[in-house]
Amino acid sequence: MADLFDSPGDPAPATTPRPLADRLRPARLAEVIGQDQVLGSDGPLGAMLEAGSLSSLILWGPPGVGKTTIARLLADESDLHFVQISAIFTGVPELRKVFEAARMRRGNGQGTLLFVDEIHRFNKAQQDGFLPHMEDGTILLVGATTENPSFELNAALLSRAQVLVLERLSPADLERLAQRAEKELGAALPLTGAARDALIEMADGDGRALLNLVEQVAAWKTDVKLDTGALTTRLMRRAAKYDKGGDEHYNLISALHKSVRGSDPDAALYWLARMLAGGEDPRYLARRITRMAVEDIGLADPQAQAICLQAWESYERLGSPEGELALGQAVIYLALAPKSNAGYVAFKAAAKLARKTGSEMPPKHILNAPTGLMKDQGYGAGYDYDHDAEDGFSGQNYFPEGVKRPVLYSPVERGFERDLKKRLDYFARLRGKRGV
Repeated sequence: MADLFDSPGDPAPATTPRPLADRLRPARLAEVIGQDQVLGSDGPLGAMLEAGSLSSLILWGPPGVGKTTIARLLADESDLHFVQISAIFTGVPELRKVFEAARMRRGNGQGTLLFVDEIHRFNKAQQDGFLPHMEDGTILLVGATTENPSFELNAALLSRAQVLVLERLSPADLERLAQRAEKELGAALPLTGAARDALIEMADGDGRALLNLVEQVAAWKTDVKLDTGALTTRLMRRAAKYDKGGDEHYNLISALHKSVRGSDPDAALYWLARMLAGGEDPRYLARRITRMAVEDIGLADPQAQAICLQAWESYERLGSPEGELALGQAVIYLALAPKSNAGYVAFKAAAKLARKTGSEMPPKHILNAPTGLMKDQGYGAGYDYDHDAEDGFSGQNYFPEGVKRPVLYSPVERGFERDLKKRLDYFARLRGKRGV
């Protein structure tokens, strides 16, 4: 089921009470709750076990979803010796001993499944140290991480292991786990239906957290069923998973940005609130919100950027929590504003053209000629002063002479850019009229 079944060392003495999570440890992979996308017959692990060909793995997922348990049961079902270490407490000398013991075991015909918890905490050199032992079959590596392997693990290690994504347990999965716990305890939890739902919600997809909560509730001495109010009075809500410097940070800011781009103010406000509740710096959010105005709204609504800057300034003056309301209002405005990335696309195209054309000089007719020598070189010759031209528009070329005039900015038919498109079309007609 979950890492909730971690076993760091030797079994506890028979006289020591066993935690509920330990008592509910699955004995077979078929008993694991959740992760059907990995363990099912059509899933990668199911297919490997059926074929009798297990490869090194990286199990990536949040806490309490089954990483340690799955690794332990894989060793059992593959007839491999299970060794568990933690990257937090294991150094190079300990790793050498693990590899040497695995080598001796292999010489005696016994394979080793080495489970490395928090594998992302090993540095590059330590991660490289696994490679020769994986390649010669001394160990079958199963690493567990809560961080994105793409960012935290070496490419060489990733190329030799398959990454499997484990998901948060669904409310239905957690309910099944709660029922299994009640069967083990021999009694139903003293909760109303609504309170039971609240308990499931408090676990926030973490099976280990749920069993800890269940164990607490089961210990209460009460003859009546407790409602949600009584439950939340006695239990603290589990803090939402959020790492300001980790993968969750990027997941949530991506969700916020795409909700704004998708013109959904309710979703945008939700993700903003999630990040604030997780302890995100509101100044970071103010900067990212302003970027959204520039990138996804642009000149379709020229006020959007100003509103974001005003919200940013309001936060700086008010602080939290009052100033956070200004950020929320800016997010609502952005979500409902007309969208255009035409300016963003045009700038990127201009940057690409600038890199391609290198040091091409501007055409001489738009260069100043403050000296006689420069006049002799043709600087400024033939320049048409636009204010003297018909309609205040000369239509001259302003690109380098060797650069064919491109179209970089293509405004959309939304918001204020609709008016800008009319102006562009107007100037294009004047160029055509004057044969430019």
